[in-house]
Amino acid sequence: MKKLSLLRKSLFAFFMFVIGLAPVHAVDELEKEDLKFGFIKLTDMAPLAIAYEKGYFEDEGLYVTLEPQANWKVLLDRVIDGELDGAHMLAGQPLGATIGFGTKADIITAFSMDLNGNGITVSNDIWKQMKEFVPMGEDGKPIHPIKADYLKPVVDKYKAEGKPFNMGMVFPVSTHNYELRYWLAAGGIHPGYYSKEDITGQINADALLSVTPPPQMPATLEAGTIYGYCVGEPWNQQAVFKGIGVPVITDYEIWKDNPEKVFGVSKEWADANPNTHKAVIKALIRAAKWLDDNNDANRPEAVEILARSEYVGADYDVIANSMTGTFEYEKGDKRALPDFNVFYRYFATYPYYSDAIWYLTQMRRWGQITEQKPDSWYHDVAKKVYRPDIYLAAAKELLEEGKIAKEEIPWDTTGYRDPQTEFIDEITFDGMKPNEYLSQFPIGLKGADVVE
Repeated sequence: MKKLSLLRKSLFAFFMFVIGLAPVHAVDELEKEDLKFGFIKLTDMAPLAIAYEKGYFEDEGLYVTLEPQANWKVLLDRVIDGELDGAHMLAGQPLGATIGFGTKADIITAFSMDLNGNGITVSNDIWKQMKEFVPMGEDGKPIHPIKADYLKPVVDKYKAEGKPFNMGMVFPVSTHNYELRYWLAAGGIHPGYYSKEDITGQINADALLSVTPPPQMPATLEAGTIYGYCVGEPWNQQAVFKGIGVPVITDYEIWKDNPEKVFGVSKEWADANPNTHKAVIKALIRAAKWLDDNNDANRPEAVEILARSEYVGADYDVIANSMTGTFEYEKGDKRALPDFNVFYRYFATYPYYSDAIWYLTQMRRWGQITEQKPDSWYHDVAKKVYRPDIYLAAAKELLEEGKIAKEEIPWDTTGYRDPQTEFIDEITFDGMKPNEYLSQFPIGLKGADVVE
């Protein structure tokens, strides 16, 4: 049946060509039609779910199975081993694998899945202790963004009493790890270093960060094993829903419109299946567009889809808290945050080299890259892993098919964003100058620094 469907598609394209209504490009023969993609149960896997549910994969002749994975390591290993054709990945995973931090493998990405989408949550007890330092507005509610400066007296107290201050993040090369570290360091709290010999990331740390799988974050917080965490949705809003914690800041407030997840495949798979890969990216671009169309008018339907057990499997109301343009901090303190989840606008799907370079600078800052590298090294790695050429080839076909508008894609970009200034510490990031960027941080490795 599947091959018959593809044959019908090809015959239809030939017929349209004969009568003069064909798209300008020919129908490319797919190297592989039956595909299995992995994901973690987070709302930012949405482009995969929507591409499946809306038939965008089948429109490209693809027959896809979506399969939740136990954790990020298992997901990456299965892509490397070929058990998965591709996966929803942390933006740092293809980069970390390519440079050999953890598992060494050549992984590429041609599609950025979203912007923003994470938060930092602390337990009710920690929030109570923080709150006396947090400035309040005339309405009696905290003034945002809430900086780690207000957590520092609490951490200092724990240190003085000889108690470890434990916090959770989802994976060593996750956005969550780097965002949590960024926020803590901006408030004068040292999140610790990695070294060749010690990969815990806790050397010289004021706050001890460790890995907890996303769906387990609320339970681990409730058990008192950790005092706070950084994770994607719906697991911050779940803490509010259960009454066990308070999200104090979102990643939108740490770094406005930061890239979050990517769709990753092995380079070997991409080289063997170029037409299939392009077809996958086409379907994902359409899904991302649907998610943001008409001022997010489709989000309620997206929330209903994501709430199903085969995808995220959380309550509709919990997912809707963030997916429909709001975010709840302290219980009852719900605020408008229309860009908390962005899937298509602001060129969200384009794989910018400068995004890759930001992750590499944070790997260097905290010792995952153990020695100084020249600027050229950062650019070379970014261009090896991030593949806007594949993205643009897919987008060009969608444009010719009338499925996207020309202004929705950054056709003429160099691959580098303009210098970005909207960080919580007000330090400017210029992706063209990674070492100069690193030199600005009072906490973190720079220049020829090494961790002994």
